[in-house]
Amino acid sequence: MLKIGVPSKGRLMEKTFDWFGARGVTMRQTGNEREYSGAVDGVEGVELVLLSAGEIPRELAAGRIHLGVTGTDLVRDKLADWSKQVAELAPLGFGHADLILAVPACWIDVDTLDDLDAAAAAFRAAHGFRLRIATKYHRLVREFLTAQGVADYQLVDSQGATEGTVKNLTAEAIADITSSGETLRANHLKILSDGLILQSQAVLFASRPADWSGAREALGVLADRLGLALPEGLAA
Repeated sequence: MLKIGVPSKGRLMEKTFDWFGARGVTMRQTGNEREYSGAVDGVEGVELVLLSAGEIPRELAAGRIHLGVTGTDLVRDKLADWSKQVAELAPLGFGHADLILAVPACWIDVDTLDDLDAAAAAFRAAHGFRLRIATKYHRLVREFLTAQGVADYQLVDSQGATEGTVKNLTAEAIADITSSGETLRANHLKILSDGLILQSQAVLFASRPADWSGAREALGVLADRLGLALPEGLAA
């Protein structure tokens, strides 16, 4: 049985169902919306598993599901050496968002990462502790800032409304996902001109460590139906 993990609610679930449905594979939620159970019609031997988008990278890496739909940002942040654990099968063309670095709009002299690096050094000298950047995406932000030579900062965890941390004085800057920028502007924040960390969208991923012995036939049929080219190691 081939197990495919799909986001369990909201627009991501609806868009995923639409994407598969347009290719002749019908996904549907069974029971009520709190039961997180579903079914797949159109391909034999496929089981639908409804999970939060944030759980899907972990389940793929553990091999508990064979395929999964989740955001590029979540896979690359949650999985070290992500390309060794999952394979990208297809970008799905929805769920677009940018992971960006933003600072208070009133910081008129801070527009680039070089400016931020200088501001961080001045902040530490003035306050005795490092400039705080609130984020949910620790791995991606740390790797990006290291590559750009920014060092005098600390990441603080944010699992709520990250844009509000600056106003609440728990951080001086943020790194977060945005699609339109409206929430940033409403909280008087601006994106650094070179502060794009990652462009993300929903992607169909395959698990490399999963046991494919009983799922290859269903994978082949599903790949044909969806028009997918399977990477080496997954093809029958």
